[in-house]
Amino acid sequence: MKRLSAKDARTKDAQKKKKNDVREVAKAHSSLFFQFNSNLKPPYQLLLDTNFINMSIQMKLDIFKSSMECLLAKCVPCITDCVYGELEKLGTRHRLALRLAKDPRFQRLTCQHKGIYADDCIHSRVDAHRCYIVCTNDKDLKRRIRKVPGVPIMSVARGMFKVERVPEQIDKVPIKSNWGKDK
Repeated sequence: MKRLSAKDARTKDAQKKKKNDVREVAKAHSSLFFQFNSNLKPPYQLLLDTNFINMSIQMKLDIFKSSMECLLAKCVPCITDCVYGELEKLGTRHRLALRLAKDPRFQRLTCQHKGIYADDCIHSRVDAHRCYIVCTNDKDLKRRIRKVPGVPIMSVARGMFKVERVPEQIDKVPIKSNWGKDK
């Protein structure tokens, strides 16, 4: 093996690319202040992904009951047309998930775009309207959603639902106690 010298042109190109690398960060909405999202209020709207529905069925969890136990509030599960189409494409192996998605308790969200990947659809909807809790087990989608400030992520883990990050509540006041103080 041969080692590159410091004067080699290939190393200089890599250094120039690092110096010229500029990242743009999207501005946060005015409804977000110190990671508090004022758009999230009960009843919570859960934006479901295909793998979240499949994992819930595998773990034998009722989406309605388990989400209410996790969030301690009423929840409205929402499914976009893209997720519904993805469930239809999966075929007979996932027919139980499709039957569950046809439940009238699920709110159906119509998509205005044509032929888009379900993860892109969910990300664009959450980026535009930050009133959803995204329910997914997909690592790539979780990574994309984490970059959007103020959007919590729910997933299925160890036989129960868990919320990865919930915005902090402003109205919580620390309780002052006089315990241990001498007067």
